[in-house]
Amino acid sequence: MDLIASLQCADQPGIVHAMTTAVLNCGGNIVENQQFTDTTTNAFVMRTRFETTQGLEAAQKSLNEGLGKFSPALHIRPTAQKPRALVLVTKESHCLRDLMYLLELGELPIEIPLVISNREDLKSLVESHGIPFLYLPVTKENKAEQEKIMLAKISELKIDFVVLARFMQILSSTFTAAMPGKIINIHHSFLPGFKGAKPYHQAHERGVKIIGATAHFVTADLDEGPIIEQDVAHVNHSATPEEMIALGRDIERRVLARAVKLYAEDRIFIVGHRTVVFA
Repeated sequence: MDLIASLQCADQPGIVHAMTTAVLNCGGNIVENQQFTDTTTNAFVMRTRFETTQGLEAAQKSLNEGLGKFSPALHIRPTAQKPRALVLVTKESHCLRDLMYLLELGELPIEIPLVISNREDLKSLVESHGIPFLYLPVTKENKAEQEKIMLAKISELKIDFVVLARFMQILSSTFTAAMPGKIINIHHSFLPGFKGAKPYHQAHERGVKIIGATAHFVTADLDEGPIIEQDVAHVNHSATPEEMIALGRDIERRVLARAVKLYAEDRIFIVGHRTVVFA
């Protein structure tokens, strides 16, 4: 069985040796290992992929016993077990299309049991890929009730994380608190410089030379969560707002897909207000 172990704790002498010994004790063989110590917070993180003939239960027992004295946050899962993602969308389709395309190619190791939207624009697109679609219109009056329905679906479908694929609604602090470090958002990198409507038109008016996108975890502080992935492209004076929008869409879909893949492969660790991301 091929397993991935994710470990996070305070940096302490002997922890790497303890992990190696624990893997060997369950008949394991380390295939891949990455580790990092954040000197500012003294946090230690490690991602270890290993093979064992003794199975998941034996591996969990061995690692819990061998690493217990370090009081780690430890997560172990079979590599073949794909994380389940709830995708939230509104009406822009480029990020959703890319996720579904990569899913069909077998290049994105996740399952999407459900897509929820506050609009019906993408219903046929979603259902054409064999994925259930749930329409939940959101108003100021029903927002709390609709979020309760989403949380109920997360529990019912055993959702591991949530992807905001251009979902144009602000999630409440109640919702974000229920999924800490498990909600990924994508936005243009102009924030906070170009807020509100038509950010690319604002950027064009100011003559920007770089546009981009940022994937980050969602927190109660709007667009202030730990950053996962970013990318940019250079533009010049000849670029029209429409050309910038098209280029921005392309960057957004690529950045979000990379962030989702990194999360699905347990390569992201939140340390303080930032992330450690193992390539």
